[in-house]
Amino acid sequence: MTDFSEVEREEIAVQFVRVPDGLDEIARAWSELEALVALRGRHFYGAYDPVADDYRACVEVREGDELVPGLGSGTLPGGRYLRARLRGEPPDVYERIKPTFDALAAREAPDESRPSLEHYRRHDEIDLLLPI
Repeated sequence: MTDFSEVEREEIAVQFVRVPDGLDEIARAWSELEALVALRGRHFYGAYDPVADDYRACVEVREGDELVPGLGSGTLPGGRYLRARLRGEPPDVYERIKPTFDALAAREAPDESRPSLEHYRRHDEIDLLLPI
């Protein structure tokens, strides 16, 4: 059973690879991002925009970071989110992302003006964040 909780998040500056929604495209975006950015000590996010029907594989930009050429730049919006935390080993944990987002959306209608977020906290822990 996955626990749900409400959280308030601040806006986050990110660089990203944007692709059309779809598992193959999403896997390609993460491969491209991971080839350009050192993984250690970084916060990574997935952002799905239901209006544009696209996905961004994102890395947080920290103060003092130089922007990586070839990546898009922008922000992930802050605000209220309904959160579910997934734990498990990849790739099995990835298969639980969509069903868990569906369960979050069944619980509370999402704010479609903001993207749904995946916060990759560790290799085996992902926070799913539905904007509300």
